[in-house]
Amino acid sequence: MSDWLHNLPVPWMALVIFAFTYLLTAAIFAGVALVATGERAKSLKAISPGMLPVLGIIFGLFVAFTAAQVWGDSDRAGAAVSREASALRSAVLLAAGLPAEQEVKLRGLVRDYVGQAVAVEWPMMAHQELSLKATPPALAEALQLVVVMMPQGTGQANVQRELIAALEQALDARRQRIIVSLAAVNAVKWWCLYLQAACALLVIGLVHCDNRLGSAIAMGLFATGVATSVLLIAAHDRPFTGQVSIKPEPLLQIMPEAAAKS
Repeated sequence: MSDWLHNLPVPWMALVIFAFTYLLTAAIFAGVALVATGERAKSLKAISPGMLPVLGIIFGLFVAFTAAQVWGDSDRAGAAVSREASALRSAVLLAAGLPAEQEVKLRGLVRDYVGQAVAVEWPMMAHQELSLKATPPALAEALQLVVVMMPQGTGQANVQRELIAALEQALDARRQRIIVSLAAVNAVKWWCLYLQAACALLVIGLVHCDNRLGSAIAMGLFATGVATSVLLIAAHDRPFTGQVSIKPEPLLQIMPEAAAKS
């Protein structure tokens, strides 16, 4: 699905998806009503209703497999952001063990990194435009600052080691965040999902071709289920896109100054 749909508020996204699904259902209903006349109606009526449970189960499996991918991507995205925030928070706390000048500089670099992540990276992830090619300069400079420092005593040596580990963990969590931001349900899965739904709707229409009111009700109910499933998946499809997405609050909480600046 395209960016414009994923960036819609959930009510407007629901309107588009339900309208498209009902339009597809109406087209199938009209096609069946046009074809199922006279002797052909008797032939079409002969289609076994036993096909409906099979098609319904296959559609349910399609929805389950697609939803499993979406929930997995969402969980990975949330875990990556939380791990990144936790690592940065550890770095900020450990900075208290450094000399005053280095502590101030390190805290400033972490604050700049958080500000850039919120202001620049999050909008780019929403459009799946962020890549792993560029290293965040603030975090790279912070890591270099800690690596080249000359510790005075065992205490500062331990702080240096823990700081390096925390900053490397933050970089790794950022990489995972960017990788997950590129995940999405591909077009083939969407087409297969709707094709299976169309097959089920067609069989419903054919089985009830001699009862227009019953056919319309049955097809409408199934179409509502299809649209609801598609809406649920589409709203969570891209972890960092749309109204229902992963927000940068965990990063902002570790640096109130960056939150105010953003």
